[in-house]
Amino acid sequence: MSKDKPNIIVKNKTASRNFILGETFQAGIVLEGWEVKSLRNGKIDVKNSYVTFKNNEAWLFGIKIDPPASLKDFNVDPLRTRKLLLKKREIAELQKLKNEKSLTVIMTFMYWKENHIKCDIATGKGKKVRDQRQDIKKRDWERDQGRILKNTNKR
Repeated sequence: MSKDKPNIIVKNKTASRNFILGETFQAGIVLEGWEVKSLRNGKIDVKNSYVTFKNNEAWLFGIKIDPPASLKDFNVDPLRTRKLLLKKREIAELQKLKNEKSLTVIMTFMYWKENHIKCDIATGKGKKVRDQRQDIKKRDWERDQGRILKNTNKR
């Protein structure tokens, strides 16, 4: 694994679709051994994940990590909350942004960095349906523009 480019485990596609993303933070995550094994196999769902704060600690809710087949007989909770490892200063800043500007804190990426699993969390303001439609129109127009330019270069 190269040190420049982290190996992405999962990207939260709904985050960029439903939120206007702002400031980004890198956080470690506390996992159990079977969860790491499942992450290696790509058995993770992050669609409904978000970050909340309790007792000046950051917690990640809504991530579903399916247990491997070897643990099907044991009682493991795939939807348990997981603690995020952030500095006190970063937690204070995120809490301030969340409370004052009424932003949501969501996970955008989970990736390997050296031997550790890290997540990128970002503040986000919810998009209206109108904004989502404008994003779709813009993306379609850029795609059409690329096709037009490609066809004009062939002639």
